Amino acid sequence: MSVIVQKFGGTSVADATKIMRAATRAVAAKRAGHQVVMVVSARGKKTDELVSLAAEITDAPPAREMDMLLSTGEQESVSLMAMAIHTLGEHAVSLTGGQIGIVTDSTFSKARIASISIKRIRELLDQDKIVVACGFQGVDENLNITTLGRGGSDTTATALAAVLKADECEIYTDVEGVYTSDPRLISDARLIPHVTYDEMLEMASLGAGVMHSRSIEFAKKHHVPLRVRPSQSEGIGTLIAPQSADDAPIVTGVALLRKEARVSLVELPDRPGVMSLIFTKLSSRKIAIDMVVQDVGSGGLAEVTFTVPQDDLAEALTAAEEAVEELGTGRVQHGTNVSKVSAVGVGMRTHTGVAAQMFRSLADAGVNIGMITTSEIKISVLVDRDQCEEAAKTVHAGFQLHEPVVTSPSVGYASEQTTAAELETRAEIERDVVAKLATMEDIVVSEVQLDRDQARITLTKLEDRPGICAEVFTAVAEGGVMVDMIVQNVSRSGHASVSFTVPRSDLGECLLLLREVLENWSGAEISYDENIAKLSVMGIGLRSHTGVGELMFGVLSDAGINVQMINTSEIRMSAVIADEHGEAALERLLKTFGLDESES
Repeated sequence: MSVIVQKFGGTSVADATKIMRAATRAVAAKRAGHQVVMVVSARGKKTDELVSLAAEITDAPPAREMDMLLSTGEQESVSLMAMAIHTLGEHAVSLTGGQIGIVTDSTFSKARIASISIKRIRELLDQDKIVVACGFQGVDENLNITTLGRGGSDTTATALAAVLKADECEIYTDVEGVYTSDPRLISDARLIPHVTYDEMLEMASLGAGVMHSRSIEFAKKHHVPLRVRPSQSEGIGTLIAPQSADDAPIVTGVALLRKEARVSLVELPDRPGVMSLIFTKLSSRKIAIDMVVQDVGSGGLAEVTFTVPQDDLAEALTAAEEAVEELGTGRVQHGTNVSKVSAVGVGMRTHTGVAAQMFRSLADAGVNIGMITTSEIKISVLVDRDQCEEAAKTVHAGFQLHEPVVTSPSVGYASEQTTAAELETRAEIERDVVAKLATMEDIVVSEVQLDRDQARITLTKLEDRPGICAEVFTAVAEGGVMVDMIVQNVSRSGHASVSFTVPRSDLGECLLLLREVLENWSGAEISYDENIAKLSVMGIGLRSHTGVGELMFGVLSDAGINVQMINTSEIRMSAVIADEHGEAALERLLKTFGLDESES
């Protein structure tokens, strides 16, 4: 019998009426022939109420006791949900995270799942009962109650779907599904019927609040199809699953992360080991940094900038100051009135001119770009916070994301179209999931790549004004040149610089195109290097698993290899190094992450 996991968030169970509506959905799924597991969050603003109550007692509540307190919100919800199901004529059993068998580490308020036992849930399902599980919580090896942090109920639901080999994990929310952008901000944002795991990972980490990235990590890692569905209507929602390249749009969505903070370490020595030290300091504090940018050093000095959620700024600054003190040189600077706007789409991998279009849209709206970072399927820019909404709207319009797109029908993982071979493959995957429960949230690096076919171009002493990047990348796009890494760090003394990589075979043509543009800019300079190699570590949750950067740059440091450029995203971390070190660096990284050279 097929298993369906249904997750209901706080707004979907805020009162008795909504609880009954959710219970009705679970009962309907059971009567349609499915075994049903519900994962339920705390009601409405219950968690906020509990936090406020604790604040009335103390300004510094112990983390363990806060987890004990906050876990009661879900316990209230699941018991009420089980009662509702009983009134509808079906049997239900409510379970806490500990009763389910969710074992976590002991990082209170941000615990990670170590293992899940499915024995009790399986027994209850086989007894024809609906299981109503507490989201957001588990227990550590000492039976202390722990909570999983932001998005914890989504994580619980997806993890249970993985270990139970569910046909689908339905995430019920107060919106119709995943949109091309936040419909509260952009009125003509469009519902997306189908989005890939990688796109959703990037969009989730960039502020698309429908789902948290950790839950999508589980889904991709364990091949769980997710469906985001509206709790107040019968809409089909958005399927998050693999997608054919033929169906993929160039840009799928635009995300806005409003409350960002910027940390810059300037006047650093341009030598091996510097980035390793910085990432080690940040990793030790479990700070999930984003938008890491290191541009090409000059005069023996380098500079690195990264963004963090504004609430993590104090910890990030402490880590940065520790790094500077240990280096014996450098300064730490920061800014808080910044936001990040990103365009995401798997179609970027094969289309030129995407960056040019985005930068042109921003220039036309008079929005200046403070930083740029890219991945294969994402372009992110840092802008002033008072311009962030206008920036998101103009990028969304520039890519015509309000226009409907014809796509293939969204189907679940085990649809009628599933072949016998696919079912056998799925069975093998499911057996593998159970075997790997002990490492559910370990770092997952699936591949390390070495690209020795690119060249680096750097433009310096550019005027720091809207439109500069648009002119640069429009010229490149008109020449049909595919741009890969783009890095723009924070401007200094009114001047900006930007570095990017292009295919080595297109270097000459690209330089000719750029020199024509630079003739109009007094004082601007261009340099290039065709003897570079790009190393990329790819996997799931590289941004949230803070140890990936520490390992990667530690390997390069130990080998005496200097890092020239850095670009990061949720699913890829790339560094440019001298070409002569490429093969040795690849070999070391493959060994560090336990990968065969044949997989690279």
